[in-house]
Amino acid sequence: MKTRRAFGAVLLATLVLAACSKEKDVDLPAELVDFKPTAKVQRIWSASFGSAEPELRLGLGLAADGDRVFGASHNGDVVALNAKDGRTAWRTKSRATLSAGPGAGAGLVVVGSSTGDVIALEATSGQERWRVRVNGELLAAPAASERAVVVRTVSGFLIGLNPADGRELWREEQQVPRLTLRGTSAPTLVGDTALCGFDNGRVLAIGATSGEVLWDAAIAPPRGRTELERLVDIDSSVKVNGADVFVVGFQGRAAMLALDTGQIWWSRELSSYRGLDFDDEAVYVSTSSGEVEALRRRTGVDLWKQAGLKFRRLSAPTAFGAFVVVGDLDGQLHWLDKATGVLAARVSLGGRISNAPLVVGESLIAVDDKGRVAAFRAAPGA
Repeated sequence: MKTRRAFGAVLLATLVLAACSKEKDVDLPAELVDFKPTAKVQRIWSASFGSAEPELRLGLGLAADGDRVFGASHNGDVVALNAKDGRTAWRTKSRATLSAGPGAGAGLVVVGSSTGDVIALEATSGQERWRVRVNGELLAAPAASERAVVVRTVSGFLIGLNPADGRELWREEQQVPRLTLRGTSAPTLVGDTALCGFDNGRVLAIGATSGEVLWDAAIAPPRGRTELERLVDIDSSVKVNGADVFVVGFQGRAAMLALDTGQIWWSRELSSYRGLDFDDEAVYVSTSSGEVEALRRRTGVDLWKQAGLKFRRLSAPTAFGAFVVVGDLDGQLHWLDKATGVLAARVSLGGRISNAPLVVGESLIAVDDKGRVAAFRAAPGA
């Protein structure tokens, strides 16, 4: 086991402040205005992951592997659905208070609990393969591959586990500031590299099997005189495509880094706690104020900005065909024209949508905070 401890005591203050909370209204959400749709959106199927009470889905989103979609509920149910028709393939009761996941990969579906349980299930059957405790609350989906299962705790630890039996391989610690936002970045696995953002504005790349720190990049050093001004949490997952790494943080920057060295190729001032997505041409960001911005992928230069959804607590965006899709606090899915940012369509899922929709094949699948899930297809044309 490898352990590297950060200097100083770690004190996590989970405070709900009007100026920085993810959950509390500071400004009134923008009213939705009527518009003429320029896209046809078709609902393919609907399903449910189970109990809607209590509504705690900060770290409970969607995962996919092959032709199945996986979800979980706070009361412990883990569910596999057929991605084509939404039929339930299996449902397992973990008997844990789930708060993170699922993550899927290498034949595993992995979830985490508020008490630090990490539970790995067989992706084909839902049968439990192993269960371990990492002694830290989990609020972000684990990452799973043939090399490792990687989890991030609220207390600042990134931990690598053996995918066969859950045995701890290594752990790496980053200092947690006294004041942070409620949430953590989900780790990302690319080959033998694990990447994760932290509450101190840094991104680490670590050998997934060895635990060796490959590089450590400061995306947004804390600035300001007060703890509130110095918040620079990276709470959204790091996204990787080829040799490029994309990341965005709260009161910080959006940036593109080199996967092999961590060198920052470009960065620009931007604030987000939900996250980003990308395609071959652009990077799309849901900002802290509820705007959706498109940046040129290779340079970070502005392409367009959609400001009509301000303060609607948007999910991270998802690039899907000719569209960028975001969910909001009222359960609306907004479909934006990828080239211009103009609203192209709007459909309702039902309840608040905190987690980014997921692209599976030719469908876009979204889940609301009550555990209701639906699959959609869309094409240009009213």
